[in-house]
Amino acid sequence: MKYPGSAECQRLAFLLEEALARESRLWKMPLHRNASIQGTDISPSQHDEAVLWLGELCSRFKFYPETFALAVSILNRLLAVVKAQPKYLRCITVTCLILAAKTNEEAEMILSVGDFAVQSQCNCSPAEILRMERIILDKLHWDLYIATPVDFINIFHAMVMSSRPHILDLLPQKNPSRHAAFLTRQVQHCMACHQLSQFKGSTLALAIITLELERVTPDWFSVFTDLLKKAQIDSVEFIRCKELVDQYLSSLQLSSLPNMVYIYDPANHDLMAHHMKFKPKEQEFPNPVNYRRKKINTHVKVMEVDDFYDGFVYLYNEGMTAPETGQSADINACEKGLELGSISPCPPLQTPEI
Repeated sequence: MKYPGSAECQRLAFLLEEALARESRLWKMPLHRNASIQGTDISPSQHDEAVLWLGELCSRFKFYPETFALAVSILNRLLAVVKAQPKYLRCITVTCLILAAKTNEEAEMILSVGDFAVQSQCNCSPAEILRMERIILDKLHWDLYIATPVDFINIFHAMVMSSRPHILDLLPQKNPSRHAAFLTRQVQHCMACHQLSQFKGSTLALAIITLELERVTPDWFSVFTDLLKKAQIDSVEFIRCKELVDQYLSSLQLSSLPNMVYIYDPANHDLMAHHMKFKPKEQEFPNPVNYRRKKINTHVKVMEVDDFYDGFVYLYNEGMTAPETGQSADINACEKGLELGSISPCPPLQTPEI
């Protein structure tokens, strides 16, 4: 691996500055009140289930982790500014993923709206998805891209590897792209927790990488303070986020889950980790103090590090190839779908009352 020099360090600092500026301008979070998201009837557990479903769809369609993170960010921003009912959450969720895919994915990776509706099994018609797409774009002022926790984890990880390359020797894999993929998997798990969705992506990413630095190097504090200064993150907010992340990831026991089995899929020669289904006692995630005692309903696929590895190797000159599937969305179909808006059951979304 060729480590970045001073010019690359300056480029990373510029990317971080740009990401922080965009996050500061666009970031919004759903406010949870009385067991539901403020201004909606959507409960926190329903929000978390929607995010888990997004992860399953991204795995099915071979989308980048950045696409998943952007879809979750679009969903959270929308739920922060509109009223929505649970029966429309599935349509909203799949539409957020389509918009994120159009933003991040190559054209050949994007299915038509009709094919997406069928293969995602979202129980929505193409006309409903197209109408919801226009609603989301209108409510978010056609400005979808925001720096996500995955973007920040990539930047922070590259900064650590460039300023302190000796840390690579302390990693079990001794492979920076696999390590970045491992951290990205942790980010995706955390984005499926409604309590952690209350933090900015930069704060969440810094908390995750700091916990990892604590694990691998005794010099973690100097690295952390350098990142904290560059990211200009409030220390009190960061400490609160870090404690919750630590409790949440510990509860998941990512390294060795007792109820995890590995299933070989001959279609793509990947090992996918699945959790055995069980019924939790409660619908919602517990309070932070109860994280270690509460079982988490993880009935959807958990993507392993190898599922992300191919998306990171190009960052470290290790080469990559893109799979071929699907076709681009039809813009004319979108216009046609708007004309059929009267037949859609989706109601107009409204700004919540304060």
